[in-house]
Amino acid sequence: MKAAVLYGARDLRLEEVPAPIRKDNEVLVRILINGLCGSDIHFFMEGKLGPFVVDKPYIPGHEAVGEVVEGPRFSQGDLVVIEPGIPCGTCEFCRSGRYNLCPDVTFLSAPPINGTFAEYVAIDASMLHRLPEGVSLEAGALVEPLSVGMQACNRANLKPGCSIAIVGSGPIGLITMQVARTFGAVKVCMMDVFDSRLSKAIELGADEVINTRKTSEGEVIASLTHGRGVDVVFDTSGSNKGAASTVALAKRGGVIVLVGWPEVASFPFPMEMVIEKELDVRGVNRYCNTFTPVLSLLSSKAISVEGIISQRFPFDQVVEAFRFAAEHRGEVNKVLIG
Repeated sequence: MKAAVLYGARDLRLEEVPAPIRKDNEVLVRILINGLCGSDIHFFMEGKLGPFVVDKPYIPGHEAVGEVVEGPRFSQGDLVVIEPGIPCGTCEFCRSGRYNLCPDVTFLSAPPINGTFAEYVAIDASMLHRLPEGVSLEAGALVEPLSVGMQACNRANLKPGCSIAIVGSGPIGLITMQVARTFGAVKVCMMDVFDSRLSKAIELGADEVINTRKTSEGEVIASLTHGRGVDVVFDTSGSNKGAASTVALAKRGGVIVLVGWPEVASFPFPMEMVIEKELDVRGVNRYCNTFTPVLSLLSSKAISVEGIISQRFPFDQVVEAFRFAAEHRGEVNKVLIG
């Protein structure tokens, strides 16, 4: 079968590899569409992300929708979305329902584990979710990032009538905004350094947008609920500066949710202000128990994600797709491949 194999920084090749042989508990899935995640681009550009390093060839990709070929619990031809983190199922976190915290989780596309930029994958049947009738394949490819947004909103414990700010208006930021609306968020401010992303945020329903490259932090704070700050601040940018800025943006007694993976493991964070304002700072580690509610939102048309898709490439142009996304990071939202 064909697969996109990453050998190291900027060295992605479309080549023939052996097709997977499924185990008894696995389903063989023919991949139809992949979403290109920011982490995929980071691995492509840098050859590493956080503790994960590309030290031998592997297949990236984890935002996928496909068609069942064979396996238990599903019928041939079923359309399925892949939940790419496979937990052990026996540790204290798995037993308590927080399986995203499993220390032995196997996550597709986290080197050296192969991912979904291939014609076929074999995946544990328990990590597949049927695509509801009426939900497009394109939307199915975005269920995984939508689940990140759902997990972020769950961690924030969003309440109807709340105000929020989202630092970073890339795909995860835009998705988090849409999910937050379903939780009842009534005032949404989106922030970024790229005007094109902020224009998309307005198109998708943001109440206010701020280019943080052009506006001082003091002006930003003053514009948010007349200087009071917002109930919840999400950082989806993954930038050290963006994460640190959340403290000033949150109201006293507010909540900060850190979603984006940081540029470095440690960086300055204004802890004195965290204490003085009595802020809750909460991390987001992927997701758990979110795929089913996300699929329900899509099925009921409570959210629509097609507007986030900016480009689509056929699978045989996967290398070109990676290069395009890497070279136009401020201009693209979500790239689909397949």
